[in-house]
Amino acid sequence: MRKRTSNQMKPEKSMLPLKRILVILVILFMLMGMVGVIASNEKLVSVKIILSSGYEMNVMTINKKVSDILAENHIIILEDENVTPELDSELSDNKTITITKGKEVKLAEETYFSAEEILQSYTSIVEKVITIQEEIPFKTITKDVSNGNSQTQNKVAQIGVNGLKEVVYRVKYQNGEEIERTEVSSTIIKEPIDKIVEVRTMTITSRSSAVYVGTGKWTYSESDLDLLCAITAQECGSSYEGALAVITTACNRTQSSKWKSRGSDPLTQYKAKGQFCYSIDNNWKRRLNGNYASFVKQAVLDALNGKRNHNYLSFRGYQTSGSVNIGGNWYFSPM
Repeated sequence: MRKRTSNQMKPEKSMLPLKRILVILVILFMLMGMVGVIASNEKLVSVKIILSSGYEMNVMTINKKVSDILAENHIIILEDENVTPELDSELSDNKTITITKGKEVKLAEETYFSAEEILQSYTSIVEKVITIQEEIPFKTITKDVSNGNSQTQNKVAQIGVNGLKEVVYRVKYQNGEEIERTEVSSTIIKEPIDKIVEVRTMTITSRSSAVYVGTGKWTYSESDLDLLCAITAQECGSSYEGALAVITTACNRTQSSKWKSRGSDPLTQYKAKGQFCYSIDNNWKRRLNGNYASFVKQAVLDALNGKRNHNYLSFRGYQTSGSVNIGGNWYFSPM
């Protein structure tokens, strides 16, 4: 007798392979997930974000672009804020994003110089020691000798003369231009002579009443004498000898056959065209009314009374061959 096989046992046998398939699929899915996580972990980087408030936060991201990193962390950039690196750029090596407030400060562009340009900027400095003669300005001293009188006039009692000093300097040059000057020593060659102006009581005299007579040859009114002194002082008013030398020249010409035709007295010689300062410029006018040193008037009076200190007929302000210096002028052409 044959056994019968129950139909209910067949489904159990067919389910075994299906379970095995499901288990294998689950294992495969798990393995794939682990591989995906491992792959994702390889791209994740830690980024430090420093907010404008000073707060710092560290985030993990797979993005490289700055704007994307900020967006995924819900960070909004305000109008007055700046981002470093810029939003459109990628992360820098330090993996830091800094947000600051205020205007963007741009760093100056680097400038590169060639070796030749650098060498030119280090041009050697040349140092020299030079000696220069410099004038020492005279001082003006005013003396009130009017004794409180309300009517006064200023008169030059002494002409001011600049002094002279010799100065040694150490001078540095670079590229042919002076860059530094240091005084080493100074030696006074000639002391300056102060100009002395006296405030005197004004004297009113009749010019027609006073006359000045020399040796009997020449007679001058007070105004003519004042003009003689003014012209003399303009030609040389620095010393008595210099003033005497000027008026002596005019006196010598009155005795010379060559110059006598230009005038028979010193004042006429002074007024001869193109000879003395009278016809050349008007600077002598500022010396009228006694604006000259007292020694100038004394020199003129001495010359009118026959005193001489040379026998020359001409002079210049500069040296010529065979000329002689008297009071700063150079005299030549003896009688």
